Amino acid sequence: MKPAATLDANALDQLAINTIRTLAMDAVQKANSGHPGTPMALAPLAYVLYTRHMRYNPRNPQWPDRDRFILSAGHACMLQYAALYLTGFDLSLEDIKNFRQWGSKTPGHPEYGVVPGVEVTTGPLGQGFGNGVGFAIAERHLAQRFNRPGFEIVNHYTYAICSDGDIMEGVSAEAASLAGHLRLGHLIYFYDDNHITIEGDTALTFDEDVCARFAAYGWHTQVVEDVNDLQALDRAIVAAKADPRPSLIRVRSHIAYGAPHKQDTKEAHGSPLGEDEVRATKRVYGWPADAHFLVPEEVLEHTRTAIQRGEDWEAQWRALFDAYAAAHPDLARQFVAEQKGELPAGWDANLPRFAPSEGPMATRVASKKVMNAIARSVPNFLGGAADLAPSTETYLDGWGDFERDNYAGRNFHFGIREHAMGAALNGMTLHGGLRPFGATFFIFSDYMRPSVRLAALMEIHPIYVWTHDSIGLGEDGPTHQPIEHLASLRAMPNMTLFRPADANETAICWRLAMTHEGGPVGLVLTRQKLPVFDPQATAMAERGGYILLRETAATPDVILIGTGSEVGLCLEAARLLDAEGVAARVVSLPCWTLFDRQPQAYRDDVLPPAVTARISVEAGATFGWERYVGQRGASIGINHFGASAPGEVLFREFGFTPERIAQRAREVVERNRHS
Repeated sequence: MKPAATLDANALDQLAINTIRTLAMDAVQKANSGHPGTPMALAPLAYVLYTRHMRYNPRNPQWPDRDRFILSAGHACMLQYAALYLTGFDLSLEDIKNFRQWGSKTPGHPEYGVVPGVEVTTGPLGQGFGNGVGFAIAERHLAQRFNRPGFEIVNHYTYAICSDGDIMEGVSAEAASLAGHLRLGHLIYFYDDNHITIEGDTALTFDEDVCARFAAYGWHTQVVEDVNDLQALDRAIVAAKADPRPSLIRVRSHIAYGAPHKQDTKEAHGSPLGEDEVRATKRVYGWPADAHFLVPEEVLEHTRTAIQRGEDWEAQWRALFDAYAAAHPDLARQFVAEQKGELPAGWDANLPRFAPSEGPMATRVASKKVMNAIARSVPNFLGGAADLAPSTETYLDGWGDFERDNYAGRNFHFGIREHAMGAALNGMTLHGGLRPFGATFFIFSDYMRPSVRLAALMEIHPIYVWTHDSIGLGEDGPTHQPIEHLASLRAMPNMTLFRPADANETAICWRLAMTHEGGPVGLVLTRQKLPVFDPQATAMAERGGYILLRETAATPDVILIGTGSEVGLCLEAARLLDAEGVAARVVSLPCWTLFDRQPQAYRDDVLPPAVTARISVEAGATFGWERYVGQRGASIGINHFGASAPGEVLFREFGFTPERIAQRAREVVERNRHS
């Protein structure tokens, strides 16, 4: 084929676009698995974005002021993989050939941390849409905090490609409403209007005017009637950048474009085209029918100009940043430290310690005191609640609200949009430079769970503040009382839960949450007031589990293990038992994950293997507690839904009393003595 310099510009564009299409077809066919139709349809859009509009450096995918790209329609990942390979990211043709295979850098959906140039793990539809809103929030906040006249060190766009399915998912409605309200103008989304879902034509379930809906949310909307019209795409992107609102560009495409028998059919969505159809489609493109994974040299020469272009962009930015550092050295140092994820020296020096005389105190109230101490020391600590800040006690006093006229504010009003909050937190975290939290009642963690799971999968570190943690919530009744949630979230890989027993454990858990690595953290806090323990007695809570009350005898007759509000009940039960000559140890276990990581010797000291009389006490499902109580112990929990009544009444009626715990302990001790 001809050198790039000798090809007509339009011919070169088309050759590059067809390279993306054929790479996608060949990779899916070789894997005998995948989604070829959308990459074939949207190849022109990907080409225009990666070669004409997005600012990025393939040699440094983490350059702070790069544009972000999100493939919310993650099933179309071969579209992104082909673009990344052609523009010079650390992705080879062999990686493309190993699509969806063991150990490859090209998994079946884009995965953060696996594929260079992939900003976020996508696949569950709608998640990428919400993540992009978080990216845009982060960009606007950092811009207002750090930019100074003549020094726009933060000024980039977030682009996303969304499918019909993304637009149908509820999380996209939540996130779009929030983005429109906040007027997040550096957000540009492409809606791939291809009229096809797995079951058939979208008309089966979907006939709304999407642009009208987004206009009602406050978005700037445009229509490109043919995705193959590169000039129309260019004009739409330029217009989107110029508008201060978030932008939605509806792009009409044809799934499996060019496939003689499968274009515009549901069969082209999630299955290989078949060898015969692949050959026939290549003929339509003017491509060698039997050539596999063909990348014309002139295409690679053309698309790889992205490397030098990206290095030039980053060099210009770094020169600007050097001048910024000379003019504003303190701000520059802070920016760099926050981008690296560093905490300020001595950030935790002023975290509160609570005296028993300050109690009783709900752990949500103690948490607010700790959070405000953190906010004073950690400038990029910020977040908000899903319309529940007064109840979750998560407002950062004196730091302002993040709104369209004050992007520097540190308190977010996510509205009654738990799912969008969870997705946005992921985007804020992945963007870099922020330490975000989000709050709601523990029961409503269900509404944000898909985003929590993806945070755990990506091993990123948003912090969730989940309050009203049990039947202790009281009168609101079983619809608002979490039962299975502790067990369910503990079962999630890379998810770390803290359920502190008092104010001092809460402070310790917050310190651990701030320094944690390897996944999200959830703090599970009470509505009801709890006793405050001596801070010296709770110091070992940093190990996830510890002896809060040591037995009076040489060895314990029984070990009472609790979390949260039930630890205080265990202490009272231990005193009842001690008066009867039964030596009881009380172990507080605020974090299973951290405790399980401790050396075996420490765990055996806290829970001696020889002591088999053990009782777990937790106002939630007992599932999972067998790992600590064993076959000869017992669990006091609640494996049914709650009821509407004052919290103290529910605790009494459902058996969470010192007397019930002491009685169960006597039974277990007696049973173990005779077994």
